[in-house]
Amino acid sequence: TVGDKIPLVTFKARVRDASLPGSNPFTWKDVTTYDLFKGKRVVLFALPGAFTPTCSSTHVPGYDAKYEEIKSFGIDDVYCLSVNDAFVMRQWGIHQKLETEEKDASNPLNPGNFKKVKFIPDGAGIFTKALGFLTLWDTNRGFGERSWRYSAVINDLVIEKIFVEGGEVVQNSEADPFEVSDADTMVNYLKSKK
Repeated sequence: TVGDKIPLVTFKARVRDASLPGSNPFTWKDVTTYDLFKGKRVVLFALPGAFTPTCSSTHVPGYDAKYEEIKSFGIDDVYCLSVNDAFVMRQWGIHQKLETEEKDASNPLNPGNFKKVKFIPDGAGIFTKALGFLTLWDTNRGFGERSWRYSAVINDLVIEKIFVEGGEVVQNSEADPFEVSDADTMVNYLKSKK
């Protein structure tokens, strides 16, 4: 809900560590919601799953294409969240042809995440559940617990604006609506607040 403070949650991320040998020089890193959102104004969009059709063909590409425009409205960063683990999220971003960040560690999810839209792995769904957006898709999609589709502006840990598909979370939804959490709707909101 607008005006609510987001919960303190720790995400289990993977970051590149050049001191490690081998072809997979990554290590675990705890990254909190405070690390990502405190003192910043960010756009967060959440979706049901990596590699799924709408998420891959429209949702992520839309935000990637509009990244610079979104940032021009006083947004510090753009994050994509899914109830998937760090390994899946990284491979999905690579599959989406997002440019990886190999060295810069100025964002807590880097190096090893992405230069523009960064992917947040909410593997256990803890953040999603705390916000009330965890949905069970069992018989319709066989996903299990996933995030309902939404987008939000988070301003210094407080929800400034939120767009929830269909207006509410639906359990085991037959439909997967995608009408208000898209990048264009977000850009229009940010323009209206400039």
